[in-house]
Amino acid sequence: MSPVFPMLTVLSMFYYICLRRRARTATRGEMMNSRRAIESNNRALPINVEIVQYAKEVLDFSSHYGSENSMSYTMWNLAGIQNVYPSSGDFTQTAVFRTYGTWWDQCPSARLPFKRTPPNFYSQDYVELAFEDPVYPTAVHILETYHPGAVVRVLACSANPYSQNPPAEVRWEVLWSEAPTKVNGPQARQFTPCIKQINFPTNLIRLEVNSSLLDYYTELDAVVLHGVKERPVLSLKTTMIDMNDIDEDEDEEKDGGGMESLNKQFSVAALKEWPTNGYFDKLPYELIQLILSHLTVPDLCRLAQTCKLLYQHCCDPLQYIHLSLQPYWARINDTSLEYLQSRCTLVQWLNLSWTGNRGAISVSGFSRFMKICGSELVRLELACGHFLNETCLEVIAETCVNLQELNLSSCDKLPPQAFNHIAKVGSLKRLILYRTKVEQTALLSILNFCSELQHLSLGSCVMIEDYDLIASMMGAKCKKLRTLDLWRCKNITENGIAELASGCQLLEELDLGWCPTLQSSTGCFTNIARKLPNLQKLFLTANRSVCDTDIEELAANCTHLRQLDILVQHRSCEI
Repeated sequence: MSPVFPMLTVLSMFYYICLRRRARTATRGEMMNSRRAIESNNRALPINVEIVQYAKEVLDFSSHYGSENSMSYTMWNLAGIQNVYPSSGDFTQTAVFRTYGTWWDQCPSARLPFKRTPPNFYSQDYVELAFEDPVYPTAVHILETYHPGAVVRVLACSANPYSQNPPAEVRWEVLWSEAPTKVNGPQARQFTPCIKQINFPTNLIRLEVNSSLLDYYTELDAVVLHGVKERPVLSLKTTMIDMNDIDEDEDEEKDGGGMESLNKQFSVAALKEWPTNGYFDKLPYELIQLILSHLTVPDLCRLAQTCKLLYQHCCDPLQYIHLSLQPYWARINDTSLEYLQSRCTLVQWLNLSWTGNRGAISVSGFSRFMKICGSELVRLELACGHFLNETCLEVIAETCVNLQELNLSSCDKLPPQAFNHIAKVGSLKRLILYRTKVEQTALLSILNFCSELQHLSLGSCVMIEDYDLIASMMGAKCKKLRTLDLWRCKNITENGIAELASGCQLLEELDLGWCPTLQSSTGCFTNIARKLPNLQKLFLTANRSVCDTDIEELAANCTHLRQLDILVQHRSCEI
């Protein structure tokens, strides 16, 4: 009988491992259908009462079609119950992002993509929503009322936006993610992605969208969060244990998708001594560098831990000439930047868009990184960088002496006085200030000292008092201007257009959408057609005064025109 007891012990240990693995798997990825109790042997288990809540507040977003001083077509329409659903169509009470389709990437103002962008990162825009009560999500319903199919990722955050005590650590967990798909038809639908279960309660949900496959603007009406107050306990009999799970290493949990262990991986100093590096010793250094250039940043981190030769290659600053950290925005912090410093001394293109919010990156951490790594920077993307303040822009102006492109899109937390420092960067060729609080005095200084500007975006900059004065300065100082975005500028008149058209005759793209003070009867559109023959894109959206004569002048003089928007609502056509 004695041999039985060791066998029982082994079986007990095996059973324990199975249960432990099952619990881990359930925590990471157990899919739950909305409004459905977990069933065991066809009997519902007792669980918490499900809470159903609409978004209480819109906390942050990257862009919207509407005005900063209105509710029409803005992200703020996602707060509260639905306004339109289940109706289909174009309604001003919905949330609409700024772009759709691929033709925005084909116009003269389009920017070159960053290399090494992970193939599974599709997000172009986002919106963050706060709900009243933190819950363990069981379902997320997205009410889409027109041209659905843009949502590609849903995330949950551990931070409670209404808590008085900031958390020691902010975690983001992906509830659902999928590549963009083409949806047949523009009709309204309730989109309920199959979300995974997470191990913390949340009342902060983030939607990320990709509108590249859409034929028109997507419109969202409301977001409904279903969840329970207490963490659901799964029955041991809910599903069969997958024997393949037993073989997986527990390190998978700790890896955090590659980037969570970025700090530890970059800080590895001691590596195991190997007698040989195999056939890599026979390859030229340049060839190994070329091979590694196709790896993403997390893959470089992992590969650096294999041997000293590859560690040397993976830490070579030449691998980080173009560096985009936007796909990993949820995991980038001060420590990440600190470990990247020695590798980014030659970086020329740097994308920190969406990163650093909720205290992840401090002003001091960003400043230290820029002082060490900013001297060679040519392009700097900081869209939606809400950690930025005046000190950060001062450091950029003093350090990045070669900077040619600066993107501050939707950095709406930057104080107006911060923009004065941009005027010190005289080498700028592209400046994006969409949805910022830049004021007239600072902008005039920028235009005066940055005469090399070729691309300028001032869309939805509501703090500027006199756009005619701005247009006059552009015509006098920015002779090389090729693209100009004046979307929703409220006070430009035919006088400003005349100064602009006379001085900036190289313009290939001009966005005057939703500029209500422009009237065809003043001859401003005819003036544009006759003096700007290189135009490829012209937006006159929502201007009801455009007449046949204006169209005839455009057809006769702007022979390169490819994109024209002249409709009274936000409908665009490509020609």
